[in-house]
Amino acid sequence: MTSPLLAASGLRFRYPGAARPAVDEVDLSVPEGALVGVIGPNGSGKSTLVRLLLGALEPDRGEIRLLGRRLSSWRRRELARRVGVVPQNESVTFPVSVREFVAMGRYPHLGPWRTEGPEDRDAVERALARCDVEDLAGRAFATLSGGERQLARVARALAQEPDLLALDEPTVSLDVRHEMEIYELLRELVAGGTTVLLVTHNLNAAARYADRLLLLHGGRARAEGTPAEVLTRETVEEVYGWPVRVVPHPGPGPDEGAPQVVALAGGDGGHAPSEGERDR
Repeated sequence: MTSPLLAASGLRFRYPGAARPAVDEVDLSVPEGALVGVIGPNGSGKSTLVRLLLGALEPDRGEIRLLGRRLSSWRRRELARRVGVVPQNESVTFPVSVREFVAMGRYPHLGPWRTEGPEDRDAVERALARCDVEDLAGRAFATLSGGERQLARVARALAQEPDLLALDEPTVSLDVRHEMEIYELLRELVAGGTTVLLVTHNLNAAARYADRLLLLHGGRARAEGTPAEVLTRETVEEVYGWPVRVVPHPGPGPDEGAPQVVALAGGDGGHAPSEGERDR
């Protein structure tokens, strides 16, 4: 871990007409070369926080810095070169091949008048290969499965060659194979020097792949730290309002020992867990 690539302090934002802030006094530090996960229940402020961090929303209060500079001082094109985004929902209404779709990631580097050069083509080819969608390059994007489309979206963001990759629920509705492919890819990217900010509902995948977690509850930060520090039984039960057990991942693999949350059936699994049953 090194100095923060992205840092926020005292962030507050309330949507017009809302009874309470969607994000309320939240601090966040994303170290360079780390994978930081943002987790929390529905309506906890996860997506709003990411929109603030990416400059899509302006906070009512607080400060955001990217590479030490105030986010508000970055020009949009300059910011787009530094930050790649994989949104939660996106529709493509015009016919485009997978390669053309991935090449859109080079637009911040090209500008309005410059055509694609050798360095741009190389970046696109590397991104296609990194996401294992080279064989799909000539296919129409509209014909891809959900998992293939998501891999193509990640490839488009990688074609930007960003310092920071931000993903909002990138594995929603994906099957196990495609979900795992994306999480494995994110770890490979971090190992190669990319910084990743990940928003996800999947507590167990976040615990297995993230270096640090921020748990939001009602727009506020409930816990922040390593997965083992954040995902305790007491904290998870308080935030999600459901009894759980927290057990170590059995492995094998580099995620062996990572905390895994097991929700108890029937509200309490038929009985209240004894102290001996509570791993954490």
